[in-house]
Amino acid sequence: MEQISKITKADLKKISGLLLALSLIFVAANLRAPITSVGPLVSYIRESTGISNSVAGLLTTVPLLAFTFMSPFAPQLARRYGVERVIFIALIFIGIGTLCRSISSSVALFGGTILIGLSIAVCNVLIPSLVKKDFSNKIGLMTGIYSVSMNLCGALASGISVPLARDAGFGWQGALSCWLVLTAVGIVFWLPRMNQSRQTATISQASTAAGEAKPWRSSLAWQVTLFMGLQSFIFYNLVAWLPEILNSRGMTNDTAGWMLSLIQFSMLPFTFVIPIIASRMKSQRVLVVITTVLYLVGIGGLLLDGNGLVPLWSVLIGVAGAGSFSLAMLFFTLRTRTSHAAAQLSGMAQSVGYLLAAIGPLVFGMIHDMTHRWTVSIGMLIAASLLIFIFGMGAARDRYVGDERS
Repeated sequence: MEQISKITKADLKKISGLLLALSLIFVAANLRAPITSVGPLVSYIRESTGISNSVAGLLTTVPLLAFTFMSPFAPQLARRYGVERVIFIALIFIGIGTLCRSISSSVALFGGTILIGLSIAVCNVLIPSLVKKDFSNKIGLMTGIYSVSMNLCGALASGISVPLARDAGFGWQGALSCWLVLTAVGIVFWLPRMNQSRQTATISQASTAAGEAKPWRSSLAWQVTLFMGLQSFIFYNLVAWLPEILNSRGMTNDTAGWMLSLIQFSMLPFTFVIPIIASRMKSQRVLVVITTVLYLVGIGGLLLDGNGLVPLWSVLIGVAGAGSFSLAMLFFTLRTRTSHAAAQLSGMAQSVGYLLAAIGPLVFGMIHDMTHRWTVSIGMLIAASLLIFIFGMGAARDRYVGDERS
């Protein structure tokens, strides 16, 4: 009887751990799809609402600016109200924002987009701190799992939005609002976590004091931040401009779009594997070197004439993107001692990072307009890759934010 009781307790512990992991997975699933589903539908939205091309382009820029604005405040909200409560409220607001966007009104469309961006920013910042708190022995595994969930749903959303709107007859409103189902699932799986007391949801005063790493004054924190920012800069520039670059070289619109999809799908297996490998290493410098080389070869390949090797360049860029994104997410937990410090570093890095991501495509396009060539713009991405190496080598060292000696 005692043996049965022990087995039962062990089984319950496993079930509890599984539900905990699933709750993070379904929250992560909501952090890209509401944004990536918009881009392919811009032409439908523009025709329906009568907004201009430049205004329509803001639909993909506004969430990034919301990330920049909201990210530094997320750790403060979590410290005051508890991480679980704040994420739960953020999920609700993602749902409200999704409903607002389904209304055929430009005001509701942008209001919902802003609400979604602010809410996703909160979750982006706080999930790494939850991983550090709840999965301290499996940081790499859980970072890989939630990264795959986030990027897979984002890739699927960008791929099926047009078929849902056009072929399934949902229209752009239905294609955007269907992601409310994913949000509802996330809320349902998150509800059990709300039973935790505020003392459990937040860290103790002693832990908080230890976590006051003051990341904005830390050279290591800035290295992590710039590493995060530069990888976002490269990714969002390619998302915005790669199809146009390939079009100018004679590639069809459909094929150019598939090359962008190839980059995203190439990232998926590596966003799972790399965090697991990296978390077992004291220093991740080898992975930084490999990531940089892949970026340089893949982006540099875009300077060559002809389109025959573009699929190869896309795969290399995708693997490099997976490496840099995974390392950036992992540095938030590996370079800090407490979950609160992880949230602080995450907030700082994502605020600066998404600011670079927001202004990057604008600068990229301006350079092209001035030079009437893509060479200098692509060269800017190569320069960013070299900077990723410089800051990544510093961020990958086995040390913690707040331990630097002045």
